[in-house]
Amino acid sequence: MITRRTLIAALPLGFAACTLPDVSPSARTTVIMIRHADRAGEVLNSKGIARAAAMPAALARYDLDAIYAPDIQRNLDTAAPLATATGLPVTVIVKEQAGARMTADYPDGTVIWVGNKGNLRTIWAELGAPGQPPQEYGEIGVIELQGTGRHRVTRLTVGP
Repeated sequence: MITRRTLIAALPLGFAACTLPDVSPSARTTVIMIRHADRAGEVLNSKGIARAAAMPAALARYDLDAIYAPDIQRNLDTAAPLATATGLPVTVIVKEQAGARMTADYPDGTVIWVGNKGNLRTIWAELGAPGQPPQEYGEIGVIELQGTGRHRVTRLTVGP
């Protein structure tokens, strides 16, 4: 017979199974985060298309290993010029545990996440980055995970 004491003792095990994996504190990944470009409804507008086209030049100093985005057309359209310029595919992943996934895939690499306001906040927090994530069109946050739990953030802009 299962007693209340047994159930209470088992609760922490159940909660532990539901927690998200942490980003490894030893990761030395550089994670570039940008909000999708300007839009009209669900698609990029002319300013957004121009902003997306300017991304490869704005990020030319970084040797990218991967491009990540959620399966949302405006995000994929924003990432497309960068994918073409670098020859890298856009890897579609869900926002849940995206920080852990990107840093596990490239623990010493450089990756970019082309996101939305909500998932940028979620991943920024998951990575433990200080301050606020990029929220406006053209804002870029470059998070350098230092392998010590401390992170350096550089802010850039891209745009027409």
